[in-house]
Amino acid sequence: MSARVRPRASVAAVLGALVLAAASATAATATPGGVRLPEFERVTLANGAELALMPKRDTPLVAMNIVVRGGSLADAPGREGSAALLAELMQKGAGSRDGAQFAEAIESVGGQLAIAAGAESLALGASFLARDLGLMIELASDALLRPRLNAAEFDKVRERAIQSIAAAKDADPRALVGEYGDAWLFRGHLYGRPVGGSEESLAAVTLEDLERHYEVQVRGDRLIIAVVGDFDPADLRRRLETAFGLLGRAAAAAPAATRAPSVEGRRVLLVDKPGATQTYFWLGNVGASRTDPNRTAQAVVNTVFGGRFTSMLNTELRIRSGLTYGASSSFDRLAQPGAFRITSFTATESTVPALDLALATLDRLHAEGVDAATLESSRTYMLGQFPPGIETNGALAARLADLLLYGLGRDDVDEFAARVGAVDGAAARRTIDQSFPPSRNLAIVLVGDAARIREQVRKYGPVTEMKMTDPRFAPR
Repeated sequence: MSARVRPRASVAAVLGALVLAAASATAATATPGGVRLPEFERVTLANGAELALMPKRDTPLVAMNIVVRGGSLADAPGREGSAALLAELMQKGAGSRDGAQFAEAIESVGGQLAIAAGAESLALGASFLARDLGLMIELASDALLRPRLNAAEFDKVRERAIQSIAAAKDADPRALVGEYGDAWLFRGHLYGRPVGGSEESLAAVTLEDLERHYEVQVRGDRLIIAVVGDFDPADLRRRLETAFGLLGRAAAAAPAATRAPSVEGRRVLLVDKPGATQTYFWLGNVGASRTDPNRTAQAVVNTVFGGRFTSMLNTELRIRSGLTYGASSSFDRLAQPGAFRITSFTATESTVPALDLALATLDRLHAEGVDAATLESSRTYMLGQFPPGIETNGALAARLADLLLYGLGRDDVDEFAARVGAVDGAAARRTIDQSFPPSRNLAIVLVGDAARIREQVRKYGPVTEMKMTDPRFAPR
């Protein structure tokens, strides 16, 4: 797993996706009103670690998702990417096993285990056969509590992370446009720092930085441990308490971001990639948090606007005009509002027509709203898409960890269908006005050949330039 591109939202959900293949079991209970979470037990250990245990005996599989609050928010200034490198290094040897032995222990039983860093958490996701539950707990606890943090492995992990960013810049920068977008939108804010680091910050990170990060952040009261599958709850509680219960508490609260101010007006960042045949664009503003009470209505409207193939954005920019191979919009949901963003790419000569059409489509959403037939289609689509997202042990473990991380109750799942059904035309109208930025208030990032588009894009707002070869994602 590369340290270059890191999820900004909860990594619990991302790691859940890593273990789906090995954790495929029918999970959430279907009801006429939608989906309900199976019953689960919550336990808090003496050191503050939170457990969520959901026994399911339908298949001999167990999935685990362990979240450590903090994530890249805890990276020292100028050392962004420390948490991401630490997540990589934890898998390169732990306990009595070196890196090769650790990987072999997982593969020898057909298990899966991965660690990743996000903006607000570091998470371990694992999936094993129930007969190998003891090995899974041993490997997970070794990785989190007894990582070797080997100097030679650190050098390789850091160099690989730097090279992967450089390779993406040289080839297809599509995976990086979000890093530029967040850095430009959240200038001077914790959410503007790259989770995976930049070439510049990664080069500055030392092994001592990772050791300090580990000692301060990976503590007992920061842990959320969610387990779903074929196990005896009382036995598992004892195992987890033995494995994780002696980890001490943190000396201070986990780092947290404040709410970022929204962008007023427009500002443009032009990232020069000479000779580029395409322009990648990112348009955004501060959006909504994971716990926003209007999150369901936002999702229903965004499905219409840019969240599916037949969305307004994709229909205009791809299907009708052929200006791009795809366009989408999304909300990046964190403890505080992350970015609402529109992303696409187009041939260099089509930069202005594509941007104009994207902005006009956003204007049309505000002017026309969503008609009743389209709203019903979006609700139906969302209700159909929701159950598969929590039908496996791995996905359920990820969802449980996410609920505990953000202080949400089981109603986040159980009442989803009811909330979707309650989004009528009036709710959609309010959500558009409150949660979707008008086209006059946007942070805009363009990655392309500046010599060919510089003068044309000045009409969108004041332009700041940087080079693709600059070893960071924001101008100084």
